[in-house]
Amino acid sequence: MGRPYTPTTLPFSTFTFLDQERAIQFTAAGATWRCDLTDYACRQIEPATPGLPRGRNPDELAEYPREYDNDVHDGMVILPTQDPSPQQVQQTRRPLPFSPIQSSQEPQVKPSPDGRWEAFIRNYNVFIRPKGKEEAIPLSWDGSEGDYYTFASITWSPDSRRLVAYRVRQGYRRQVHYIESSPSDQLQPKLHTREYAKPGDVLDVAHPVLFDVEARKAIPIDNRLFPNPYSLSNPVWWKDGRAFTFEYNQRGHQVYRVIEVDAVTGTPRVLINEECATFFSYRPLSPNHRETGTRYRYDVNDGREIIWASERDGWRHLYLYDGLTGNVKNQITKGPWVVRGVVKVDEQKRQIWFQASGMYPDQDPYFIHYYRINFDGSGLVALTEANGDHVVRFSSDMKYYVDLWSRVDHPPVLELRRTEDRKVLMEVERGDISELLATGWRPPEVFVAKGRDGKTDIWGIIIRPTNFDPSKKYPVIENIYAGPQGSFVPKSFSVYNPMRSLAELGFIVVQIDGMGTANRSKAFHDVAWRNLRDAGFPDRILWHKAVAAKYPYYDITRVGIYGHSAGGQNALAALLFHPDFYKVAVSSCGCHDNRMDKIWWNEQWMGWPIGPHYAESSNVENAHRLRGKVLLIVGELDTNVDPSSTMQVVNALIKANKTFDLLVLPGQGHTMGGAYGTRKMYDFFVHHLLGVEPPDWNASSEEPPQQ
Repeated sequence: MGRPYTPTTLPFSTFTFLDQERAIQFTAAGATWRCDLTDYACRQIEPATPGLPRGRNPDELAEYPREYDNDVHDGMVILPTQDPSPQQVQQTRRPLPFSPIQSSQEPQVKPSPDGRWEAFIRNYNVFIRPKGKEEAIPLSWDGSEGDYYTFASITWSPDSRRLVAYRVRQGYRRQVHYIESSPSDQLQPKLHTREYAKPGDVLDVAHPVLFDVEARKAIPIDNRLFPNPYSLSNPVWWKDGRAFTFEYNQRGHQVYRVIEVDAVTGTPRVLINEECATFFSYRPLSPNHRETGTRYRYDVNDGREIIWASERDGWRHLYLYDGLTGNVKNQITKGPWVVRGVVKVDEQKRQIWFQASGMYPDQDPYFIHYYRINFDGSGLVALTEANGDHVVRFSSDMKYYVDLWSRVDHPPVLELRRTEDRKVLMEVERGDISELLATGWRPPEVFVAKGRDGKTDIWGIIIRPTNFDPSKKYPVIENIYAGPQGSFVPKSFSVYNPMRSLAELGFIVVQIDGMGTANRSKAFHDVAWRNLRDAGFPDRILWHKAVAAKYPYYDITRVGIYGHSAGGQNALAALLFHPDFYKVAVSSCGCHDNRMDKIWWNEQWMGWPIGPHYAESSNVENAHRLRGKVLLIVGELDTNVDPSSTMQVVNALIKANKTFDLLVLPGQGHTMGGAYGTRKMYDFFVHHLLGVEPPDWNASSEEPPQQ
């Protein structure tokens, strides 16, 4: 770099470990560098991983830009083992500029399909060269540090005559700082910094640029059909090279389009246009109960037809498009139920094998079943029918399948079936829980009650202690996670659930999916839009009251609630907005103000631009409402939810002269605190709901564990 640096004047604030922590990579002076930690010699390199714009959903498949985060999973509970190591410095999310080619190094290249050319990035621009030669031919000249072309997006046409790449205008680089108070390798605290986009931030903006390789020039593309992208999927060329397509997710998630760009003229057109007044759930279509979305596309016959998922009729269904005209040929699936996934598309037979839930009116509407249907919507065949949640595996020729099904109150059954007539050829295995029942173990009870509209069924489960006595009164604890990206009440059989341990202390523990969660109708889901404070509480409270009306031992004068991440936000909100019902809460790592949390999760449900509805849902803004007892838990190194979100609640509670409990977890991330945090939660509920003083854990004279 041409000058010496001291430990306090380093020209970078973040770095990435390489080679099992024997070297580091960082950006400085407009280039990427590698420093060996043995001799501390530094040399300029091409980035090991091309930097990409940040701020996106880490699970967007084939999505550009892409960002990956080991401890981020759409607000879900993350295992403590996945927390970032206290000694790990997080990789910056700043796009890494590409340094000029040096004689001792080679850039990353993308070869053309005909093998003649290699495309690469140099000095923020797109270059090509004949394969195996050093000659570099520029295709673009207008790239710069803040307005650059990206290697990851370079896509060749099948005939090698054209290529497309995304040009990205760099947005705001927000940084979040963390103090690691008690590092294991030194006495003094450490400062950690990472880039972390939040709702309302100015994002990187990507647009496609088409290049004519033979003419060495760009073909202009009119960007008016995709003016404000939150994200663009990677370009995909039709096999005949007539055009390429990409998917445009407009910021705010109310417009989602499939765009086709003509290879010769660069003229774009809209093939598929999705617009909704609330939100388009752009995560991939998935049978995973806890994480799903609407995005599904299958190109038939090189895009002559397109199978597309949409909720435009109020339910998640499949549609068949004419890929040449952009018109809907027909709706494939239809009815008051939802498609949950696509297993296989058979283009020759024009059949789709798919998963769906809600088609059997006498079953739990969340149960996944398997079906087959023709492209034109005819010939619907149910491949599963048993009253349970199904997982099916097909033979390679689709002639046979094994069907594993169960419920929370029914052990697994495994059957071998023939596809042609769905006949059961063999019951491979049936779970026998007689010995388990003999121990006093009982399965959860499935309970259904009407929601706020008096019509919609709200489903949940009830877990009782093994020494349950119906003549006694039991306080109730609700395990809540109301994130709109999924549904969370267990549907399949399991011997153990952590809620059981809590129940054994003398509680009835429940879990409910209220309105605002996924896998039901669009209207059911839309309750969450711009209104995360709702969290389905009107439905949940009615559900509790219905249980109490049936079971006198269900004491709704003593109701507690706990949750993590988005569930942490929900748990505290219960005491702020519904204190007449909920009395005690444990809230861990909550995203208590959606303006403070990661952009991709919060703008998906709360919308963009930022409006007053964000403050209305904020636990910070409403902290003065607190009634009841609350324990707040936060990891000081939480890289999923900014820990300052919890501390801002603490500040607001102090200003409002409120009493509360706080557990800060040194060196830990997005976690409830492992065994210690669990014990603190148990003690809190035992003390405030049972009225029993927990054990004196400090009475032991044991030596502290060795570090």
